[in-house]
Amino acid sequence: MDRTEESGSADGGPPALGIGMVGYAFMGAAHSQGWRTVSRVFDLPLRPVLAAVAGRDRSAVRAAAHRHGWAAAETDWRALVARDDVQLVDICAPGDLHAEIAVAALAAGKHVLCEKPLANTVAEAEAMCAAADRARRDGRIAMVGFNYRRVPAVAHARRLIAEGRLGALRHLRFTYLQDWLVDPGAPLSWRLQREHAGSGALGDLGAHIVDLAQYLSGERLTGVSALAETFVRERPLLAVATGGGRGIPSGGLGPVTVDDAALFNGRLTSGALASFEATRMASGRKNALRFEINGERGSLAFDLERLNELSFHDHTEPAASSGFRRILVTEADHPYLRAWWPPGHALGYEHTFTHQAHDLIQAIARGVDPEPSFADGLQVQRVLAAVEESARGNAVYVPVPQGR
Repeated sequence: MDRTEESGSADGGPPALGIGMVGYAFMGAAHSQGWRTVSRVFDLPLRPVLAAVAGRDRSAVRAAAHRHGWAAAETDWRALVARDDVQLVDICAPGDLHAEIAVAALAAGKHVLCEKPLANTVAEAEAMCAAADRARRDGRIAMVGFNYRRVPAVAHARRLIAEGRLGALRHLRFTYLQDWLVDPGAPLSWRLQREHAGSGALGDLGAHIVDLAQYLSGERLTGVSALAETFVRERPLLAVATGGGRGIPSGGLGPVTVDDAALFNGRLTSGALASFEATRMASGRKNALRFEINGERGSLAFDLERLNELSFHDHTEPAASSGFRRILVTEADHPYLRAWWPPGHALGYEHTFTHQAHDLIQAIARGVDPEPSFADGLQVQRVLAAVEESARGNAVYVPVPQGR
């Protein structure tokens, strides 16, 4: 198939944008949902076409292509990047593959969407940013997938902060708690191996809350003080993996080489203080991403497990009648909601990927820099690296480099 990004479709509709995705498991399924849905909800200047998906297991990737609506399946990501019908490469592979795939795709003239964290190391993230800068001169866009920015309530919180409703920020508290590793019999997966994942709860969950802290505040973290721990240091090996961390045990144990939990404090450029907690060992917490932001004029609070709600306190109101109030973020004037349902009809987790696809397509069509960019992903990577350095020094304060 010829390149179709710049030409109109045969039926006179928007030009097609061929999508090629690397990886088809949890994130691949979520991204597929976003690409399938976005043009059915939003009026777009480009029409995403699910051209091909790549994975190493031939039968599994073919099954995923059929299930999620991809026209073709590849067993080598290089073949996917080389396809003429692919103009955008969506990277949902483990972190150790992000840099190689992204750099190659950008060099081949493709747009790129890469899941978070951007890379496993700062050096890899810097190489990816350099490749994105070169590609940008040729009109190619590179974005990192911090999907929680696309929760309407989170985007509305940013709007309120940017409008000055909280005044000068003073304290930010972010936690991201899950419990899927509480059981010491949970098998050793790639997410528990440094060579594949880069870090544990820190990169998997902490990257999200670091990005949200900087996105919501409009500031950067300038330094951190951290502790981290691995509570279960060996886990069962799988002789045959069947996906989703499941499979047939081999009877042996393998070392866990990443953190199970990370706690850290930080300072923003304005002097505001922030605290963070990321763990996959919090019994009873399934996907508990929460934040509270306190400013001189008011406060905001959010819980991902109640993702259509935002709590807001206006501290300028008389004390006799003031307090936190619940905002149901489903009105047409709230971010993204004009395209969806009548007020009060809630959205869910999967909609964040539809919104992510919408924002990336708009950036490509307009030729503008996307948010979050690879440079934003690099900044988060620098914070994660500083957290690890601090934890190795038993909470010594480590400045975060502020390049770019």
